Amino acid sequence: MKIAIVGATGMVGTVLLKVLEERKFLITELLPVASERSVGRELLFNGKLHKVIGLQEAVDAKADIAIFSAGGETSLKWAPKFAAAGTTVIDNSSAWRMDQDKKLIVPEINAHLLTKKDKIIANPNCSTIQLVMVLAPLHKKYKMRRVLVSTYQSVSGTGVHAVQQLENETKGIKGAMAYPYPIHRNAIPHCDVFEANGYTKEEMKLAREPQKILDDRTFSISATAVRIPTSGGHSESVNVEFHNDFDLKDVRNILKDTQGIVVQDNPATNTYPMPIYAHDKDDVFVGRIRRDETQENTLNMWIVSDNLRKGAATNAVQIAEYLVVNRLV
Repeated sequence: MKIAIVGATGMVGTVLLKVLEERKFLITELLPVASERSVGRELLFNGKLHKVIGLQEAVDAKADIAIFSAGGETSLKWAPKFAAAGTTVIDNSSAWRMDQDKKLIVPEINAHLLTKKDKIIANPNCSTIQLVMVLAPLHKKYKMRRVLVSTYQSVSGTGVHAVQQLENETKGIKGAMAYPYPIHRNAIPHCDVFEANGYTKEEMKLAREPQKILDDRTFSISATAVRIPTSGGHSESVNVEFHNDFDLKDVRNILKDTQGIVVQDNPATNTYPMPIYAHDKDDVFVGRIRRDETQENTLNMWIVSDNLRKGAATNAVQIAEYLVVNRLV
């Protein structure tokens, strides 16, 4: 496979290269791609140095797969050019997620929908992926009616400038601000830009993307997204109302038997998911599983995942693996 990584020098791009190495993805030629200011830099991959190239050079190289993690504007402009050259694009940005002609894929849930005709494939939002990983098997059994989710999202979801802001503030250093307020010792209920309805773009991604992934508009999701001063890993408090009643033991067993999910749920030993445990892991962790005693058929859960891995890089690589194994590229 000839593989292009667009945005190879960024936070997610760096993790993409790490995940490709770890999973021993068969690559005959790696094309690290970045903006003009990074062209010529060398990146280490599988013990060899690879020169960063520009976007047009990468298009001309006709890679089998290009994994994009370079922002929505770059994806909107360049993904169709790669696709026209015969390259299958897996895009990490929000540019194509709600396009009715593009598939939004979490491999464990809906990779079977992919065909050779899919030349631009959308990777869901990081918060969506960990949420839908847990919701999907429960929805299949109990049918969701309504979901309320509050997120506790790390600064790495914003990017390297936000990580630097947190590090500076922790050390008492004044520096550039990625957020309109300090993030150290703070919680900011503002992820992405506000839309006309008063919700942020991040909150609306959480409302819309699971419906597309599960191909079901019969349930609704309302979200509040909050940025907290952790450097990695997103957490979610989730309340799910089902049409059908459930047994907590069955819920735990369903989740334990789901690929990619780890149940950490034992109040007696203070066992529950935390970002510090999820760091650098590909699984989605779920705990604090309990019945909502104020409403029938309703469940509370706490979900945690590494937003740069399963929330971005690993999910994209899993899509690429599926394409290769099933000879779709």
